Order: sequence, then C-alpha cells, then structure tokens
Amino acid sequence: MDWFDSWALTLATFLPVVGIVVLAFVPRAQEQLIKTVALVTTIVTAAVGVGILLNFDYGAKGVLQFDPGKKTWIDAIGSNYHVGIDGISLPLLVLSMFISILCVIYSWDHFPEPHNPKAFLMLMLVLEVGMNGTFVAQDLILFFVFFELVLLPMYFMIGVWGGPNRQYASIKFFLFTLFGSALMILGFLALFFKAGNTFDIPTLIEQAGNIPHNTQLWIFGGLFMGFAIKVPMFPFHTWLPDAHTEAPTVGSVILAAVLLKLGTYGFIRIAIPILPEAAITWAPIIGGLAVVGIIYGALGCLAQKDMKRLIAFSSVAHMGFVMLGIATLTDFGINAAVFGMVAHGLITGMLFFCAGSIQERFGTRELARLGGLLVQAPKLGWILGFCAMASLGLPGLAGFWGEFPAILSAYQPAAGLSEPLFRFYMVVASVGTVFAAGYLLWMYQRTAFGTPKEEFAKEHIHDVHGPEWLAWAPMLALIFVLGVYPRFLFGVTDEAVQTVTAAFRAVGGP
Repeated sequence: MDWFDSWALTLATFLPVVGIVVLAFVPRAQEQLIKTVALVTTIVTAAVGVGILLNFDYGAKGVLQFDPGKKTWIDAIGSNYHVGIDGISLPLLVLSMFISILCVIYSWDHFPEPHNPKAFLMLMLVLEVGMNGTFVAQDLILFFVFFELVLLPMYFMIGVWGGPNRQYASIKFFLFTLFGSALMILGFLALFFKAGNTFDIPTLIEQAGNIPHNTQLWIFGGLFMGFAIKVPMFPFHTWLPDAHTEAPTVGSVILAAVLLKLGTYGFIRIAIPILPEAAITWAPIIGGLAVVGIIYGALGCLAQKDMKRLIAFSSVAHMGFVMLGIATLTDFGINAAVFGMVAHGLITGMLFFCAGSIQERFGTRELARLGGLLVQAPKLGWILGFCAMASLGLPGLAGFWGEFPAILSAYQPAAGLSEPLFRFYMVVASVGTVFAAGYLLWMYQRTAFGTPKEEFAKEHIHDVHGPEWLAWAPMLALIFVLGVYPRFLFGVTDEAVQTVTAAFRAVGGP
C-alpha cells in the first residue's frame, strides 16, 4: 500500500475537484444526475478517508503519517507541497468528509431558493477541498491557501441562498475573516524571515524557541487575530450570529461543524508549537477572552427570539470551552479542546439541521410562534431534545467530554501560568454550564412542549422523513458513542497532543 500512503491525502483533498469538473458539464436541468454526482463524489472522498483510518499507524499517533515528502511548489519563495496527518488532524479530516456527505444527503430535498442545485452543490465541494486541505497542510503557504479557499464559497452560499439580510451577513463574514487573514499572513512571513527562510511547519516546530521572545509575541499576535476571528472568540465574534442566521441550513451546518474548527486547529497546529514562549505569555489573555465568551454567549442566547440565532450564540459559548482548554497549554486541556471541536461539530451541526427542518415545516424560527413540536412531529421533537441535552453537557453524551475536561484542566495549567487566575477561569466557566442548561432547556420548552399555536394547530406537520434520517442518524449515533466511550477519540489524540506540548518542555516549560 505504498502508493496509497503517498497519494491518500492528495486524493482526500482534491477528489472533490473531480466532482466539480464533472458537474460543470452536467446540464442544470438534470437535477437528479447533479445530486447523484455530488453524492458519489463525497462518498468516494470519504472512502479514501476510511482507507486512511484503516492504514493509520495507531502506535505512532504523534508522528506525521501519509507524508510523501516535500514537493517543490513555489520555488521562488521556498514553499513546498507538503501534506501529512497525525492524531490531531485525523479526526478533524474525517469529520470534514463525514459532514460533507451528510449535507449532500440532507440537501436532496431541502434546496433553498433560488433553486439551483448545480451551483449550490459545486460550492459545497469547493468547501470540502478547502476544509480537507487545511487539516492536512504542513506548509504555511499551503495552509493559508486552503484556509482562505473556504471564504468565497461560503460568501456566495450566504449571499445568494441566505435570508432577508443575506448581503449584509455575507459581506460582514468576508471582511472580518479577510482582515484576520491579512494579519495571519504577515505572521507567516515573519516566521519565514525569523526562522531560517522556511514555511515548513514541522521544521518550524523543530526550531521552536530560536526566535527572540519579543518577536514571538508580535508574531503570535498576528496569528492570534487570524485564528481568533475564525473561531470566533469574543470580541471578534459579531460576524457569526449574522452569518448563521442568514445562511441556508447546510451553510450553517458546515460553518458550525467544520469551518469554526479551522481557527482552533490553527492555534494547536501552528501558533502554540512554533511560538511556545509567546503562547505562555498570551495564554492568560486567551483564557480570559474564552471565559468572557462563555458567559457572553450564554447571556446572548437568553436574549434571542430566533431559534437559529440562539444556536449561533451558543457556538460562541461552546467554542469558549475549546479555547479555555487550549489556553491551559496542558496535555489534558488540549485533548479536551480537540474532543470539544469534534463534539461541537456533531451536536451544533445537528441543532442547525433541526432548526432548518423546523423552519421548513412552520415557515418560521421565531420561538414565540413555535410550540407543540412533540405533538405534531414527535420524532423531530425528541431528536431536538436529544441534541439540546448533548449541547448542555449531559453526562453520557459527547458534549460532556468537550466541556468538563476543559474546565477541569484549568485547575492546574501549564508551568509558567498563574494557577489562581486559571482556577478563577474554571469557576467562571462552570457558571457558564448552568447558563447553558438554562438557555437550551428554555429553547426546547418554547419549541417542543405545550400545544401547537393556533396558526399551526390545524396544519399537518410531517415528521422526520428519509433524507433527514439518513443525514442525521450517523451524527446522533456518534454523539452517543463518543459520550459513552470517549476513549474512542482521546486514544487517537493523546500522543499527538504530547508532541505539541513538547515545545514547552524544550523551552523550560512543564
């Protein structure tokens, strides 16, 4: 299987391009063929992902695998085509492939207006190229290209197929992210000139600590802006509620499940291991903004009238737990953060699926107009309840392992960080879990309990049907499996996380 090891990640990244090219030649009128081509493309790409899972060496999870070596790409600036994965990027790559298939399945009979499945599905495949590529890139310029590739398709997805304020939301999303990316590329260029004229991520990690401390601080600041806006962290979060509220259902799912993770992944893969001294200095700031985001996001949820906007604010809160785990700079905290990224992707993605299906049935997401879902569409009501319980961190479901270990990790942060300060963060984050229960149970009570409102009482509301079951069942199963057996994921990430935190030990950290 040497050929597979050499080509697997390239195939996983660029196979959707083949689907895009094929779709370009399929007439727009042949809708069934268009949907079939898109679905087959995502399935074949995921089949490569299955092959990667089966051939991955789980005894060396902290080492880059499926690495064909550096291939000259842009010789003038010393950038190479270099790909590889370890135990951190593997689950996120698989999550990206997994979500892409389910979004195509859900879209089968849920295409938003204007009805143009061809353009919509082509944009989804472009998104998959960018997402997959970001998780496998081992060169800063290659990473940046894939990181930026997702901007245009999401911009058009929101701007063309979004809600009434779609143009405002899409422009705000684009400008916020582009501003952060401009500072991020400046950070990458500074790393190139200060660390031996290379963009190669493994090489830069090996040289961690060679850059003067003050220089590290400034470079980390640029990377922080690029990644924090993408997460998004408070106070750079304001684009997210608008983007989620106006985006079509599938756009919201992809945004929540995968695109937000590009920012947190950037912290773990690039900023922290390459700039360990700066990470120690910046960690209290990151932790502080994370817990502010947890409380702010929760309070924002309690003020919402729109179901989708409430779920969007919950993302700000939940990503705060991820960033708190990262800010501790410990094996325990970063493991919790990676788990939280996967759990949030599954749970919040499911909540957005449910919100989209409720809007399709009732023509509204306004909480005051909803109610009685358990009476009119009981299966949808129970699924929404299951996801709400997972999101609030109920033990036995995936959300618990994304929040509780992140909070606990703050009790004993890495050496060089203030224990009293991080223990204060731990207390504040714990209060955030109480707020989470409040806003999620409030949303569920307003949506599912009671009797249907008069305007919908006599209408037939159809329950969950075929494409929805196909798209949702795997996500629901994983939420349960990861909740009952978290070792399934922690066992993959732990060794790779230790490789990341080794940078701190090399510079006299923990």
